Amino acid sequence: MQELNKYEYAVVRYVPRVEREEFINVGLAMMCKRRRWIKVAISLPEGKLCAICPGTDKDILARQLQAFIDIAEGRRNGGPVAQYPVEERFRWISAVKSSVIQTSRPHPGVCEDLEATFSRLFAELVL
Repeated sequence: MQELNKYEYAVVRYVPRVEREEFINVGLAMMCKRRRWIKVAISLPEGKLCAICPGTDKDILARQLQAFIDIAEGRRNGGPVAQYPVEERFRWISAVKSSVIQTSRPHPGVCEDLEATFSRLFAELVL
C-alpha cells in the first residue's frame, strides 16, 4: 500500500457579477505540502458562460485565469508570488477575494495518488 498524502483543494470560480453571487466553476487548485506538490487546471465552459454572462470576453478571462496556473507552476511571469513555497502559493490562490475570480474555501483530503485524485475532483467539480 502506498503512503497516504494529505492535500487541500479549492474550486476556482468565475463570478461575472459579484453583487449577484452567481458563479461558474472554471478550475481547481490542489496542494500537498509534504510532497511540495501543487496543481491548477482551468476549463472555460462555453455554454455556461453564454448562459450566465453572454458578454464575457473569454480571451481576457482566460488570461486572468492563466495567472493562477503560472503561480502554481512557479513560472517567472507569475510574479513574486510564483517563487513562494507551494503552501504559500496555494494560500495566495485560495485567499478570499471579492473580484470576479474567486475560489471556494479550501477543503482537506487524503489520497494515495495526487494526480488521480486531482483528475477525479476536476471532472466532478469543474467539467
